[in-house]
Amino acid sequence: MDMRKLIGRNVQRIRQRKRLTQEQLADISGFSQQYISGLEKGRRNPTIITIYELALALGVSHMDLVRPDKQA
Repeated sequence: MDMRKLIGRNVQRIRQRKRLTQEQLADISGFSQQYISGLEKGRRNPTIITIYELALALGVSHMDLVRPDKQA
């Protein structure tokens, strides 16, 4: 299981469910839109602090970002 891709899929799914653009998530989280894009594509290796900050910005548990999905 590639955790980078898993986290990216989860971030994208939750962001879209909340009807946020990458730009809006970037504004809320403090990360750049480019970082969010790379993360969602599985090209970034987020730290636990990054996962925590993104979870706060999305209003979910950090566990929601690392929980395996059906594609894993």
